[in-house]
Amino acid sequence: MAEIGNGYGSECHLLRFMGRHRSLLNASVLDVTGGSEIEWLDAPFDGSRTWLDGEWKGVDFLPDDDPARPAWARVWPRRGNPPNWDAVGRVTVEGRREWLLVEAKANIEEMRSSCKASPQGGRPLIERTLNRTKEALGVAPERDWLNGHYQFCNRIAVLHFLMEYGHPARLLFLYFTGDRSGPSRTCPANADEWAGALAALAAHVGLPEHHPLEGRVHKLMLDVTGEVAASKAGVTA
Repeated sequence: MAEIGNGYGSECHLLRFMGRHRSLLNASVLDVTGGSEIEWLDAPFDGSRTWLDGEWKGVDFLPDDDPARPAWARVWPRRGNPPNWDAVGRVTVEGRREWLLVEAKANIEEMRSSCKASPQGGRPLIERTLNRTKEALGVAPERDWLNGHYQFCNRIAVLHFLMEYGHPARLLFLYFTGDRSGPSRTCPANADEWAGALAALAAHVGLPEHHPLEGRVHKLMLDVTGEVAASKAGVTA
């Protein structure tokens, strides 16, 4: 989890929209998910950080006594850095409340990641869980979910896990446009400039056109100045 940028970066802009432009954010999220209501969980405090706030990790947002929590410990390492969520909410879709897990990006470099877990540590367990997810979703076993787009893939694995344990959930990938992070980062100015990177992600991950989580993975383009370009279609990566 990186520190919040001063006026730039996905975490900064998400914080802006959740705090200062909540109505626009909620309307956009409900549009892409088909939901009727949404409520957001407060972020956990973290006194070790500059902003004194942390992020929800793994499935820690579930109730303490939920059977899925000890089950998660059997499929993901207890140590290391589990999937961190930029925001977690509950969205009501067709009368049913579902978890909404948000991953936000403001530059193309943020999309690329690889698993850093040690082969002598948690990496074998992570690999088994990702392979099991690939099999369940009809992804070819040779697709490399540990390198290149590991973060996207482990988010898909968490979604699959939650659905397996009876927790209806959705993933929302939020792509900001118009960020000004500086020359070292590639910040798309519009949705078209995200297209190439998203196509590369889709080709790498290899999710089939139709899979069991189809309709539960959404993308939203949101301009940092407030202009919205939303897609109701699920991400097909």
